[in-house]
Amino acid sequence: MKLFKLLLPFLLFFYNLQAQKEDLPIVPNVYSNIYVNDQGKYFLLAGSDTLYEKETTPFFTLNQAIGITSGTSQGLYFDFQAPSLNGTLYFGLIPYGDSKHPQPVYFRRVVPIYQGKTSIPIKSYLSGVYDMVGWQETGKGTIGYRIVNEKGEILYDGIVSFKGKGPFEVASTITEGPFINKLTSESVTISFSTLQPEKAAIEINGQTYNNGGSSKQHEIEIKNLSPNTEYRYNVKLEDNEVSYAFKTAPEAGSRSDFTFAYASDSRNGNGGGERNVYGANYYIMKKIMALNSMKNVAFFQFSGDLINGYLQDPDEINLQYANWKRAIEPFWHYFPVYCSMGNHEALMRSFSDGKTGAQINRFPFETESAEAIFANNFVHPTNGPESEDGASYDVDKKSTDFPSYKENVFYYTYDNVAVVVLNSNYFYAPSTGAIPITSGGLHAYIMDRQLEWIKETISQFEENANIDHIFITEHTPFFPNGGHVRDDMWYNGDNNFRPYVAGKPLKKGIIERRDELLDLFVNKSSKVRAILTGDEHNYARTTIEPDMNIYPEDWKGKKLKISRKIYQINNGAAGAPYYAQEQTPWTPKVEGFTTQNALVFFHISGKQITMEVLNPDTLEEVDTLLLYEE
Repeated sequence: MKLFKLLLPFLLFFYNLQAQKEDLPIVPNVYSNIYVNDQGKYFLLAGSDTLYEKETTPFFTLNQAIGITSGTSQGLYFDFQAPSLNGTLYFGLIPYGDSKHPQPVYFRRVVPIYQGKTSIPIKSYLSGVYDMVGWQETGKGTIGYRIVNEKGEILYDGIVSFKGKGPFEVASTITEGPFINKLTSESVTISFSTLQPEKAAIEINGQTYNNGGSSKQHEIEIKNLSPNTEYRYNVKLEDNEVSYAFKTAPEAGSRSDFTFAYASDSRNGNGGGERNVYGANYYIMKKIMALNSMKNVAFFQFSGDLINGYLQDPDEINLQYANWKRAIEPFWHYFPVYCSMGNHEALMRSFSDGKTGAQINRFPFETESAEAIFANNFVHPTNGPESEDGASYDVDKKSTDFPSYKENVFYYTYDNVAVVVLNSNYFYAPSTGAIPITSGGLHAYIMDRQLEWIKETISQFEENANIDHIFITEHTPFFPNGGHVRDDMWYNGDNNFRPYVAGKPLKKGIIERRDELLDLFVNKSSKVRAILTGDEHNYARTTIEPDMNIYPEDWKGKKLKISRKIYQINNGAAGAPYYAQEQTPWTPKVEGFTTQNALVFFHISGKQITMEVLNPDTLEEVDTLLLYEE
């Protein structure tokens, strides 16, 4: 029996190779105790228990929500390819040119969805006094539609353009965007999606730019622009066109006056209606973006838990991302939005025996990991690290074993400000207690290769004369105050928590790694002004300074000496269900704690930073602070 136990891992390894189907992804060797049987089913050996992968049917997917649309003699016909879907379709014309931020004006009547099918009678419903876009004259128009199931839950807001006066045809349609991304003083990348593959172009100042082929996904980079200049841009499709504007950044180091905004945690909230448009809090996000627009922000940083997530189907999580993007889309046409990953962006493989369970980051990593799907949904700089490949715990230096950091760890600059965006939910295994069995990343942990990149990046900005201020942002607080004291970078003061790779724990525990980062941001940097976090669904300002207590009473490890003052600004108050305040060793350093919805503005004026926090729902002041002045 003893010999059998010793040989079991080797027997299972070879069994795994034999059972692996050609069309079944190989289990990454960074995981442990996960195998595949001869029926092509993944299973986890957890001691004496065998847990098989729990496969679920998606609730609803983005492909279903977009559906198959066709023209009829009277209007448009929709097949959402979901026979179990019964409910209501709200619809209305979108008056482009009538508003800077065009949105559908819903018609007074609705149509039923039965077994996933419905139709909009454009000719009889949206003509005459209800034709505010002039489609009867031009033969062109765009309709916004909202899918609501029989429980009254909002599933998706879609867009479809049409042509004709009856009979009607589906026209070229922008289903997402256009979005302003990667804005600099000399360039911008504009992204959008179309209903069907087609050639698309962007026209600016009489010049035309395109990505050279027919596609549904379009990313078009515009170069050789002038700094601090407003440009009007036209997105041209085969038989449709929309027009918006953006303003380039000032030259680096200009030290002009500008404002940027910060928030986190907009996964669906309670209260019904638009507080939960399958996975996203539409209500607060629209309020946030309208306030951003009114404040004329240069850019908006949003750091994790955009959506409810924790799903197993990539196209279902695509639907939740689409809903989040739709909520802020009318404003994203004009200024950039940068996002980072939180724990609710999790896309998983889940194992269960009916009593116990375990979840890991979905593989294959290059196509189905949480990181890969996040990168597919957003356009961010690609100046971050590659992955955790090459770290001391990498079990195979010749192959790619870890998820990519592409577009989920990066930095960007605007004038004299640098923002460093981190991923503290990388390689994330949601079942914390099972990590020693399955291996995987720990919630709130920054792994070694990312840490090396952070060191290099901070050093680069310390030496850059054009950069005066550095902001670090990650989803999880260094010092949790309400809702996540049990984890984040604290775990109730227990340093034993850490990631595992191929069955082995990393050398540094969560508090040790926290201290390494603090040492870098506080003691070894003179330019880091604040750490912007979320995860806890509240707003709180924590002063990080030399006399604060940051260790449990029984701490026996090395203690970090903090040399100067910076701030942790936690704003996870963008619509997710609230958390109340808890007691911690650093509670005396916490101010302004509130469960109100909040939007943080940083007003940059050369080497001075003033912070203003407003409730986007009521517009009342939440907090103010002279954050930095030289």
